[in-house]
Amino acid sequence: MANDSGSNRPNRPMRPRQGAAGRRKRRVIIDSSAARPPRDARQQRERADGARPKQPREVVPPTGPATVESGVTVRDLSQALGVAMGEIIKILMGLGQMRTATQSLTDEEVELVAAELKREVTIKHLADEEDEAPETYEDSEDQLAPRPPVVTIMGHVDHGKTTLLDAIRKTSVVETEAGGITQHIGAYQVEHNARKITFLDTPGHEAFTAMRARGAKVTDIAVLVVAADDGVMPQTKESIAHARVAGVPIVVAVNKIDVADADPNRVRAELSSEGLQPEEWGGTTQFSDVSAKEERNLDDLLEKVLLVADAELELTANPTAEASGPMIESRLDVGRGPVATMLIHRGTLRVGDAIVAGDAWGKVRALYNFRGEKLKEAKPGEPVEILGFDKPPPAGELARVVENERRARDLANVRGDRLRREQLAQQRPGGVSLERLFEQMQTGAVQDLNLVVKGDVVGSVEAVVGELSKIQHSEVRVNVIHQGVGGITENDVMLASASNAMIVGFNVRPNAEARALAVRENVEIRPYRVIYDLTNDIEQALVGMLRPVEQEETLGEAEVRALFKVSRLGTIAGCMVTSGVIRRAARVRVVRDGTVIYETSIAQLKRFKDDAREVSEGFECGILLDGFNDVKEGDVLECYETRQIERTDLSDAPTPASAATS
Repeated sequence: MANDSGSNRPNRPMRPRQGAAGRRKRRVIIDSSAARPPRDARQQRERADGARPKQPREVVPPTGPATVESGVTVRDLSQALGVAMGEIIKILMGLGQMRTATQSLTDEEVELVAAELKREVTIKHLADEEDEAPETYEDSEDQLAPRPPVVTIMGHVDHGKTTLLDAIRKTSVVETEAGGITQHIGAYQVEHNARKITFLDTPGHEAFTAMRARGAKVTDIAVLVVAADDGVMPQTKESIAHARVAGVPIVVAVNKIDVADADPNRVRAELSSEGLQPEEWGGTTQFSDVSAKEERNLDDLLEKVLLVADAELELTANPTAEASGPMIESRLDVGRGPVATMLIHRGTLRVGDAIVAGDAWGKVRALYNFRGEKLKEAKPGEPVEILGFDKPPPAGELARVVENERRARDLANVRGDRLRREQLAQQRPGGVSLERLFEQMQTGAVQDLNLVVKGDVVGSVEAVVGELSKIQHSEVRVNVIHQGVGGITENDVMLASASNAMIVGFNVRPNAEARALAVRENVEIRPYRVIYDLTNDIEQALVGMLRPVEQEETLGEAEVRALFKVSRLGTIAGCMVTSGVIRRAARVRVVRDGTVIYETSIAQLKRFKDDAREVSEGFECGILLDGFNDVKEGDVLECYETRQIERTDLSDAPTPASAATS
């Protein structure tokens, strides 16, 4: 059949039109497992066999030793031990402590958790880490240059250390010290034979042991000052120990040779027994007999200091590096802000440098030498005052220059967080537990004397707090709720008012606003200049808080000879007073066959038919006991009184036995 269009193409069968009504339907099979990842052979076999998948294996926590930082949080301890936080929290709840994941744990709590888990845990403190990894630098020989020796003046109180340094420096320092006792660390420089020597003056009072040890750690040579008329004293031996621990050579200055009873040879003999053999006696220790008051032989002392520095030490430093060195002291100066004294050990410190020391940071705004003269830079071996810190840096901290202020701020924040965690770890556990309540009920509630301690410099505040912490008693204790550097402010008064505390100021005074607020808030402010007076007053305040001691005093004894029954009163004991006196309303013990069977008081005391106030030995009387009628003939009535005695010192309370015999 030909095509109507005239085309030569053969005729093909016509396809049905794919319209909406006539569209072909395709069968689609949906495989639910098509989009899933293929299962492994074991899962396929388990499914085919109808077996259940096995439970995941239990993860066994590590059992080896772990190391954590002091003040570690529950979360960090969990990660260090490989134990779930819930398990640690459960252990702490069993110990009566409620802790969340981000709360710091005390060292004791960490040890208890480790004991419960049978794990060995080492707690690292910040001070231990610094001792383990001190700052070390690698400088080439061509970068090193000689630096002045750093000398520490050490010795017993009142042996003339500051007077000797005053004579060397030709300035008057001792007159400004309260009671003639140096209570700060001073850093000064002198020149001898065109060479500089840096001196550190350390306090002599026993409360400043930490400051004295800090001075020995940053020094090259220790000058031990011993009075020729006094000899070796306890703090002299302590200074020798500090110098030996620090590993520094000792030069002995025998002072006060101008005194009538001076005996330098006796000092040499006593120091020889301490291991300091004089060179003229065949030893290796340099001795110099001086008089600070008359300024005699001072050149000889400086010569021997330089001799020891040249012979035993190689004192060099790199002046081209970024500056670093220890903080000698710091304080809060009115008008200038935080002021820190730094001893440059390495590098050169310049105005404008970004610096960090512990949790304090800043930009050096100004530099001053020990005379108060402004400097542009400070080289190794020089002590310098720095302005620009955000707060007084901790004394003894290593200060160093960093690339910029942001880096300094970050380092200070990290160190501050670590210090805060350690402080939390050192605090007494908080919260209330039944065990703690029971202990308080057994021993009596301990009364706290809350104190806010403010001082002029960081080292003085440390010494005051350390001395107060030595005052220990089972009934009262000192609780320093805040310590800081600078004058007493309104914030300190408000804190003391809210905490029922007393403010103690060491070489600082309150401003007019703080003094007026203290009067309104009834807050006591006590300023001090000498640490002796401070500790004595605090001890007396604690004595006033002690509960009076109850002492028992035996009055007399009476023997029951007859019994009289009175219907409206009870049993009246007819007695003979065998010793002392029997007094009405006094306490009485009923003793039968040597055993105390009852304790009560005397309700009525009669002599024949008349009421009596007391009956003396050898007389008869009638006694009615309060609430006790089971009196028998032959009983002994022991009459006594208790009286309260005010405490006069912090010694332990006398026992009832000792009180009864007094």
